[in-house]
Amino acid sequence: MTTSEDKLRDSAILMMALGEDAAAEVFKYLNPKEVQDLGAAMANLKQLTRSDMDQVLEDFRQEADQFMAVTLDSNEYIRSVLTKALGSDRAAGIIEDILDADSGSGSGIDALNWLDAHSVAELIADEHPQIIATILVHLERDRAADILVELPERLRDDVVLRIATFGGVQPNALQELTEVLNAMLSGQGAKRSKMGGPRTAAEILNYMNSANEEAIVNSLRSMDADLTERIVEEMFVFDNLLDIEDSAIQLILKEVETPSLTIALKGATEELREKFFKNMSNRAADMLREDIEAQGPIRVSKVEEEQKSIVEVARRLAETGQINLTGLGSDEYV
Repeated sequence: MTTSEDKLRDSAILMMALGEDAAAEVFKYLNPKEVQDLGAAMANLKQLTRSDMDQVLEDFRQEADQFMAVTLDSNEYIRSVLTKALGSDRAAGIIEDILDADSGSGSGIDALNWLDAHSVAELIADEHPQIIATILVHLERDRAADILVELPERLRDDVVLRIATFGGVQPNALQELTEVLNAMLSGQGAKRSKMGGPRTAAEILNYMNSANEEAIVNSLRSMDADLTERIVEEMFVFDNLLDIEDSAIQLILKEVETPSLTIALKGATEELREKFFKNMSNRAADMLREDIEAQGPIRVSKVEEEQKSIVEVARRLAETGQINLTGLGSDEYV
């Protein structure tokens, strides 16, 4: 009988055979736990026999041969694949967990990604704000945003400030975190990562709806105006796509499904719509215009959800160096 471990190992062999680009595409559709488990399985593939490959790949044996060998430098392969899929910042923490951490570390905080936001908020609401900030910077950004909304307003604002000034996991904070989350991080496995700072706070705020986002930013301004400005500068919203280069829009269009784009543009300004239309073929632009006009009323929350998903695509492309989100660039020429 095939066990779950056998299936995971087979998946790892297949991923190694796909090549970096194709494997990176697969990783984009996996959830955090699946990335962790599959990446760890790939890291353990130190040696493979011909029969291993024949059994898993069968019809793809010839294609697989160029990627597989008796001895695999799988660590470097995983590093490259995850960086392409997730961007350097997100991949760095996962790579460290896979290649360096002791078995079982990180499981506690990872589990919070699968609990509903209200339950997590109840679990951590009585903890020190610094502990809450430490937890949230290690979660998926959208999950952290959902949890923040569930916290009392005063506590929420304090936590966002601490996220923006987060410098790493301190030993004493790590000890408290370990007790609360069943040893999510061990003392030896703790690393002063680059997970905090204004950008992390901005990324979490980007996943909130406009009303909550605006309320937090206004409250933060009264507490620390300079830091709030740095957070705002790191925030990138759908309307900011108007300021990026046409070539970047074209790459984004390749990654976005038409139904999602149709809903997102339903709530966009005419100027931003035209930005997208002019980077499409005339036929595709005309069809998209018709789809937008034919749509009935759509909830604002649904429009914001699709716009945020497109912004996430743009951020991922920026993290991998394919586009620039800082505007149209310099006016200087050489």
